[in-house]
Amino acid sequence: MHESCGVFGVYAPGEDVARLTFFALFALQHRGQESAGIATTDGKRLQVFADMGLVSQVFSEDSLSQLTGDVAIGHNRYSTRGSSRMANTQPIVVGEGTDSIAIAHNGSIINAEHLHEELSALGYTFRTGTDTEVIANLILSSREKNWVDRIRYAMRRLQGAYSLTLLTDHALFGVRDPLGVRPLCLGTVNGGWVIASESCALDHIGASFVREIEPGEIVAVTGNGVDSYQEEVGRKALCIFEYIYFARPDSVINGRLLYSARLAMGEQLAEEYPVDADLVMGVPDSATAAGIGCSHRSDIPQTEGLLKNRYVGRTFIEPDQRIRDLGVKLKFNPLPRMLDGKRLVVVDDSIVRGTTTPQVIKLLRRAGAKEVHVRICAPPIRYPCFFGVDMATRWELIAARKTVDEVRDFIGADSLGYLSIDGLIKAVGLPKETFCLACFTGDYPIPVQLEMDKLALETMPPEEYSPFGLKQR
Repeated sequence: MHESCGVFGVYAPGEDVARLTFFALFALQHRGQESAGIATTDGKRLQVFADMGLVSQVFSEDSLSQLTGDVAIGHNRYSTRGSSRMANTQPIVVGEGTDSIAIAHNGSIINAEHLHEELSALGYTFRTGTDTEVIANLILSSREKNWVDRIRYAMRRLQGAYSLTLLTDHALFGVRDPLGVRPLCLGTVNGGWVIASESCALDHIGASFVREIEPGEIVAVTGNGVDSYQEEVGRKALCIFEYIYFARPDSVINGRLLYSARLAMGEQLAEEYPVDADLVMGVPDSATAAGIGCSHRSDIPQTEGLLKNRYVGRTFIEPDQRIRDLGVKLKFNPLPRMLDGKRLVVVDDSIVRGTTTPQVIKLLRRAGAKEVHVRICAPPIRYPCFFGVDMATRWELIAARKTVDEVRDFIGADSLGYLSIDGLIKAVGLPKETFCLACFTGDYPIPVQLEMDKLALETMPPEEYSPFGLKQR
């Protein structure tokens, strides 16, 4: 499963906002590793620098020094709409002169194709294959005079998930969809204001957490301070995978530290699926906390059975076939002296396609593990996500095609236990109605088209910008 995106915004006169945004994006790198970008305004023009790659690969002292102003937004991308290419990097700038905005988006708009056709018929042009550009042009298409009312107009037309940071020539906006699918929070730094996908980004730049931005809320930050505007909301549908996997364990969402929630998931797994074993291990890094929780509740000692190579991230060097064939061996290395002859409980966050888990189990058995009992923090994933996670089509989801026993045999485990939905909700400690559980149940918070094309908006125009340069409008 791949993450969605990370967004950030800062309004801090007198501060180096580009540098603050850079370090915040560094903290949000886990949410997207395909591209990164920063937009700033000095009150006269919007400036953007974006490129393919990790935050550390994209930016330099030179590029940051050219991004001047008192207000900035930033974005880390994993493509959920549109291909992974330079033209689709964010933030994107749409419009001309004082009637222009920069936008960074986390989520997915399910009626984007209809809106794209409608806006194209009105004469709006598109240079990307993203639903983010659809949102921006929809805002610009409003006949309202002020930006808040224009954003409100767009919100009433949009269907799906969107946590946004928006930049005009003099203001910063944070916007969260009425369902609240993706997180967004507000903080302060040195007399200024920041907006971020997760609270961990605030910690990294010395900002203080104020509160979460509510579903359906628009937060406007100007020289006059912060104003809030609330749209009507109904059902809430925060993605449960923010707790299981996506968000960093040191982030706080809905008042709950993610690390403690994951500890509780491991404890719940030990209660639901007791087993005689010698050691418990969490697959690093996403299931480390759950592994500790499982060990505590079961009174089975914990071990680090696998060491993770944390420098295996995205690279522009294409591996040769020999390296490609190594698969998970490139990412994990087992510790045979710890595992030889041992009965293991292996805790992981999820099984999606069922391609990685069998390789992990093979590694552990080759290292001498006598038994491998797999415990999964997520219930069986049987339905795809249409709200900002590039997960899989339904026919690719192993739990949609196989029973639990069949999945156990396929991955090569001695036993397999998925955390129940009720057990998951108990571990998170919030009402069930708070969450979107559609990937487990098929009960989507709004009607969706069950087969949506990620590239439906892709027109593949010629690249308008150099892949290594400052983009300005």
